[in-house]
Amino acid sequence: MDLKLKNKTVFVTGASRGIGEATARFLAMEGCNIFVGYHTGFDSAENIAMDIRRMGRKAWLVKMNMADENEVNIGVREIIEIAGSLDILVLNAGHNILTPFENLKNEEWDEIIRINLSGPFYIINALKNHFNEGSSVILVSSVAGHTGAPHHVHYAAAKAGMINLTRSLAKAMAPRTRVNCVAPGLTRTDMGEKTMAVLTDNYVKEKLLAQRMADPHEIGALIAFLASPVSGFIYGETININGGRDFR
Repeated sequence: MDLKLKNKTVFVTGASRGIGEATARFLAMEGCNIFVGYHTGFDSAENIAMDIRRMGRKAWLVKMNMADENEVNIGVREIIEIAGSLDILVLNAGHNILTPFENLKNEEWDEIIRINLSGPFYIINALKNHFNEGSSVILVSSVAGHTGAPHHVHYAAAKAGMINLTRSLAKAMAPRTRVNCVAPGLTRTDMGEKTMAVLTDNYVKEKLLAQRMADPHEIGALIAFLASPVSGFIYGETININGGRDFR
């Protein structure tokens, strides 16, 4: 299927590894030029950018701590100075700390909410006047945003907030810009492997119809579809991609 994404300009946050990396690579293969967002993983981000350039596409690095509004504004200015405007924004970057509720401190709550919920808002608010006609924004939430989780209540709350932020932004930005969300389940990323460590040994077999964790490229492919004009009648939706978690 031709996703009709050639020469689109894209910013992917958290693109130095995991789902963000897979998404950046998938979109580059579809012909997009990519702003590779990262916070601390410079070497990985640079390698990804070089791979994208070898595909014949353009790639730039954008260092950004999403929890820092000033740093977000600086990064956005860099993007606009280079590209002028954006076609696709993928709000993927996030952070999780596995802390049981009984041990959770207010400071940790604030940190996780700021990174996972305030950060995406800071970015889209800074970019809201720089989206092209027919543009697309995709937020990356989590199955935890639907189910809740006792070992990271702050993360689950932030991801639930992203789902409603998606609905609200979809209403605010339509029809010029489509806003949608994906809610992945357990995925083979650093974060996913850490989450597996606190789940029961039989979690995958008992809870997932797929009987396995997701590959990041499967999530990236869904994000690319939602970014594409091929999905042009989808507004404000959250697409679950969790291996059938909802059916067990």
